[in-house]
Amino acid sequence: MSPILEIQDLSVAYRTPGGDVRAVEHVDLTLNAGEVVGLCGESGSGKSTLAYGATRLLRPPALVTSGKVLYGGRRITSGGHQADLLTMNHRELKAMRWREIAIVFQSAMNALNPVLRVQDQLLDAAQSHLRLPRGEARDKAATLLDLVGIPRDRLRAYPHELSGGMRQRVMIAMALAADPEVVIMDEPTTALDVVVQRDILAQIVELKETLGFAILFITHDLSLLLELADRIAVMYAGRLLETGTAHAIMREPAHPYTRGLLNSFPSLHGPRRDLAGIPGSPPDLRDPLPGCPFVPRCAHAIDACTSVDMSLAPLPGIPGMVSHLTACPIVTPEVSQEGVLS
Repeated sequence: MSPILEIQDLSVAYRTPGGDVRAVEHVDLTLNAGEVVGLCGESGSGKSTLAYGATRLLRPPALVTSGKVLYGGRRITSGGHQADLLTMNHRELKAMRWREIAIVFQSAMNALNPVLRVQDQLLDAAQSHLRLPRGEARDKAATLLDLVGIPRDRLRAYPHELSGGMRQRVMIAMALAADPEVVIMDEPTTALDVVVQRDILAQIVELKETLGFAILFITHDLSLLLELADRIAVMYAGRLLETGTAHAIMREPAHPYTRGLLNSFPSLHGPRRDLAGIPGSPPDLRDPLPGCPFVPRCAHAIDACTSVDMSLAPLPGIPGMVSHLTACPIVTPEVSQEGVLS
């Protein structure tokens, strides 16, 4: 079966007077129907740029310099063929957005219009993409609030009258207004306290199971993805360094950067241990280093790392792990055990 969304060799650069900032470099990523794929990495690693570049939401000076983004949803394709989002005309792109692929943006307070009531913003989404009469659209808006656990009497509220968690739920409701097959969630729980975060994540899982959409979930919090995602992709300096199932990433982290992310939060069940941050800073993407971009911060780096092909490949020495891929040239089962969590 073909993936519902397939990103192939996608590269994005930001044009600046000081040179191009290569924010995304030759990324391949797939999302299957009904699946949750987590995309994680430090701030500035290119996660949001990847998502917005794939959906053509970037504005100058950002520029997609290579790649394809193939969508294979039920409404837009015919005869089993996939549509390339990067070659769609304006009319086709408008028909695809929200109806096929919806986005929950970062920072709900900034994404919602502060001078419009919640009802008006939900009505706009329903009427624009479903062409519903106003009465039906109003019922749809109320149903959407029910889905995300907000009382219907909040339809008349303005965004500033809602808590941070409720605003984020409204954003999720808007994304589901046209029954999309793919929902991209860009750090939907950032800046929320852990209790509200947990409630929203549980709501997302329940909605996915009920409505059947696939999710690309973007976050810097790898611990969150270990619970939520089916597969995880680890991104650093615009490149994917490792991909695999959540279980494989947790038990056999292959890349030193992945192990650094895992060791930056405490285990809830294992013995107490000191937390360790990742030393150094991300590289300057205007002048990328050859080979693995993590070399300056990596305690395991060898000469081969400065010339390695950054294509993802199955882990060496671990038979049957064909779905667990890494770009690290020195990974071994013994080295990868350093990052195992109890």
